[in-house]
Amino acid sequence: MNSSTAYNLESLVMNYDQLASFEPALARFLEKVRPCFKRDKTFGYLQKYILGLMTDLKRKSIEPIALASGIAVRTLQEFLAFFRWNHDLADKTLVREVVNRQHGKRSIGVLDASAHAKQGKYTPGVQRQWCGESGKRDNCVIGQHLLYTDNDAANPFSCVVASDLYLPKCWDQDRDRCKRAGIPDEITYRPRWKIGIEQIERTMAQGLRFDYVTYDEEYGKVPEFVYELDRLGQKAIGEVPCNFRAWVKRPACKSHRAEHASHRADKIVSHSPAFYGQSWRKTIIKDTTRGKCIWHVKSAQVYLVVHKDGKAYCPIPTDRTYWLIVAHNKQTDEIKYFVSNAPAKEKLDTLMEIAFSRWHVEKWFERAKQECGFGAFEVRTYTSLIRHWLASRLAMYFLADQTYRLRGEKSSDNAGAGSRYGEYAGVEDLAKVSVFMETESICL
Repeated sequence: MNSSTAYNLESLVMNYDQLASFEPALARFLEKVRPCFKRDKTFGYLQKYILGLMTDLKRKSIEPIALASGIAVRTLQEFLAFFRWNHDLADKTLVREVVNRQHGKRSIGVLDASAHAKQGKYTPGVQRQWCGESGKRDNCVIGQHLLYTDNDAANPFSCVVASDLYLPKCWDQDRDRCKRAGIPDEITYRPRWKIGIEQIERTMAQGLRFDYVTYDEEYGKVPEFVYELDRLGQKAIGEVPCNFRAWVKRPACKSHRAEHASHRADKIVSHSPAFYGQSWRKTIIKDTTRGKCIWHVKSAQVYLVVHKDGKAYCPIPTDRTYWLIVAHNKQTDEIKYFVSNAPAKEKLDTLMEIAFSRWHVEKWFERAKQECGFGAFEVRTYTSLIRHWLASRLAMYFLADQTYRLRGEKSSDNAGAGSRYGEYAGVEDLAKVSVFMETESICL
């Protein structure tokens, strides 16, 4: 590939010349999901929809993609909502692609949710709730996602391997509303941490194994989440709030007396000899454009709290110990607390590297929303939403795979691979990219 069609590593969207240069690779990739379709024409709609998500359309919802592709808007709406094709099998195919590329590298799973602000009231799961996208309580849809990353320092690869709708309680309590939105009866309200456990379990059944899973305090604040990871045999480290409770030593007996009670993580760090008796250890998390990211850490083994028979008034300690880690950034004065079920002999530097790898999912959401229409869904059925997310994830996988390849292969004859290709005006007519417009031209 010469510099005139070099892939833009700073921005994943492609212009006409770049799309043409990637035609063979895109054709081979999409052919892997061909068994999910019984009809060539239906498969062609997926090709054009993914093409629309990857190109620089000004808007990447159904209507502009359909108009640019020369397809009736109603047809593309029905393709996502009603046409018969096996999106579950396509999802499994994507996971299998990730499994095949692991090659012994470190495998990290990152759990996180994405919120998408929506003005309407008919999108499945839409509800006034906390929306991270707008930074306030807002009308939005929340998806629960699981990302795979190899966390490579020089050439990282990331892909979302599971996406599920978070269904608010008010929707679950109104099954007629769910029926109108096409939400299956088996989709009910579950806390996001439970959906995350289901996603890990599901991907494990498909052959994907994570060396570690990491998450933020929305999951870590629930001790049962950690115990479910134990049940799966999945090592993990994640952030917990400062009021997360534990014991440094097992209590002598079950009692409500203060000397036998569990303590908050911040109090343990401040007052327990297990922490104040040790020196801060400097850990370099990674090199950034602003310099080295340095945190100072302390750690100890603690017992977590189990509520016998689910009764909060009778806490008992766990049978085993867990890592409790405090990390302090002296430049920003930020303090974070982490809990891990890793073996006590695990290296602290390794745990910190994994705990701070969550930036991969935040970057993935940012790029997927901006460049592959991840949040640009304008749908009224559950199936349409899940299929739109799947198409965006397929597009992101392909683009990330090409980025990964070019980062690893760029040389003197591919000088443009690491530079900005230019500013694109915004595609209005996908027919200009003629090599992709006919199904026969893309099927091998």
